[in-house]
Amino acid sequence: MKKIFRILLVSIFFTAGALSVNASTRLPSDSARDEAKAAQMLVRIHEIESMDKTALSPTDKSELRRELKHMKKEASGLSSKVSISIAAIIIVVLLLILILS
Repeated sequence: MKKIFRILLVSIFFTAGALSVNASTRLPSDSARDEAKAAQMLVRIHEIESMDKTALSPTDKSELRRELKHMKKEASGLSSKVSISIAAIIIVVLLLILILS
């Protein structure tokens, strides 16, 4: 049983090497650039909110909606995120099992 478990563990380690663990590294210049971009986005949002939209054509209104959706996606991407692959989680669990047993 232990031999099968060890073979399984080694195969998981090799497949985990092929899969990526994505952790974004952020530089201080990135945060300053992100703050400047966020400030620009806020100014544009306030401009759009203060516009008289009754005089706009439907295509112009839809362009404004698309622009706001795009800015919302960009704003959610400004924060740093860390994602861990499923293989990495499995490896951690298996290591905990080995250590604690």
